[in-house]
Amino acid sequence: MSDTDVVALLRNHGIHPTAQRVLIARVLFTYCTHLSAEDVYRLVNADNRRVSKATVYNTLGLLADKGVVREVIADPTRIFYDPNTAPHHHFFDVATGELTDISAEQIHVSGLPPLPNGAQLEGVDVIVRMRAAK
Repeated sequence: MSDTDVVALLRNHGIHPTAQRVLIARVLFTYCTHLSAEDVYRLVNADNRRVSKATVYNTLGLLADKGVVREVIADPTRIFYDPNTAPHHHFFDVATGELTDISAEQIHVSGLPPLPNGAQLEGVDVIVRMRAAK
């Protein structure tokens, strides 16, 4: 993704495109995989840049709040940021920490309880935790 594409994406989501935000978003969409905040911090600063951890964490939170990326909490110790915002689910390998996509059409959820009054369904996220068989 070019900087021009990233700037347009951020503006389309109501985000002011600072240099750091453009860099962080470009990393997410260049790698196009599930990255933790620490992964993003490491990649953003790989070329001796000086983007603070606070800026990375705050920007990732903003990108998630505005719908540019999805937060996926597969492991209680870290949040993954997913540039694929289309409905889908995930496999999580608990041994390796790898997160991979499952097409939304491959999982069917039924029997959800009624929502509380005044609530509307926003989505259902399924995380299938697994490890290699012994």
